[in-house]
Amino acid sequence: MQSGFAKVQASLDWNDLRSFLAIARAGSLQGAARALGVNHSTVFRRLNALEAALGVRLFDRLPGGYAPTPAGEDMRASAERVEHEVQDLELRITGGDVRLSGMLRVTTTDTLAHGLLMPHLQAFRAAYPGIELELITSNAFFSLSKREADIALRPGRQPDEAMVGRQLGEIAVAVYGAPDYLAAHGAPGSVGELGSHALISGDASLGHLPAVRWLGKHAPAEAVVLRCNSWLVQLAAARAGLGLAALPCFLADPEPALRRVLPPEPALASELWLLTHPDLRRTARVRAFMDRLAASLRKERGRLAGRPE
Repeated sequence: MQSGFAKVQASLDWNDLRSFLAIARAGSLQGAARALGVNHSTVFRRLNALEAALGVRLFDRLPGGYAPTPAGEDMRASAERVEHEVQDLELRITGGDVRLSGMLRVTTTDTLAHGLLMPHLQAFRAAYPGIELELITSNAFFSLSKREADIALRPGRQPDEAMVGRQLGEIAVAVYGAPDYLAAHGAPGSVGELGSHALISGDASLGHLPAVRWLGKHAPAEAVVLRCNSWLVQLAAARAGLGLAALPCFLADPEPALRRVLPPEPALASELWLLTHPDLRRTARVRAFMDRLAASLRKERGRLAGRPE
């Protein structure tokens, strides 16, 4: 069996092999997807491509997960040898970029930059003073494939399948209002009462956000007294008492001039992803930033999920 695999290894896609190994180690598509920083449909597609190329079934699909078949066990041994060779090759190719210095371009949203990121950047700079950071804030996603940035910190449910990275936590969203507004108008007792309040929402440029669609579903358009293209502006408007706004909990909870009036809405939650291009993941300064920031931001999971200490 092993020699048969050796004959086809040259024609196999390394990403398919990586997905196979991740499934073998995790025992499930979801676990493999988390390890690889992709969605489970990508892992499923790559496994099907690998089984088709080999003409053999590699896993038994069981209620408790994915269990390697005898062919899968043989394949794992071969794939782990290939993995070792690929890792050695990548290290040799990128060996010239081992200095923890140079420019690193990071893109994120203005909300994450303002409400979350800065203390972590300060800690990174203290640890790696030779790395110069360039921070690009935009609600539009800069392309890592086109090298518009080296690393992206992004909210979302389905990251770009071409990128690699890590899911760092859930971002909760809830409805907030200023004490003066609540004293004058009361607080909604339920989602169904939002339509009787003045609301602050995103404009057409933020129409893709679940919060904007959610407010549109649960309140008439005439209830919205202000639309804007930034969550930071929505926060400022809510703080000034213009109305109620659905805001990320990590951004609004620390604000003394705001009160949470409804609990976090599960339908509005998103994931926080730290991503880079596969060609850059072995670069020393990229790896240092990814490792340090991931470890640092995972300590913020409670705050991101609307559970402040």
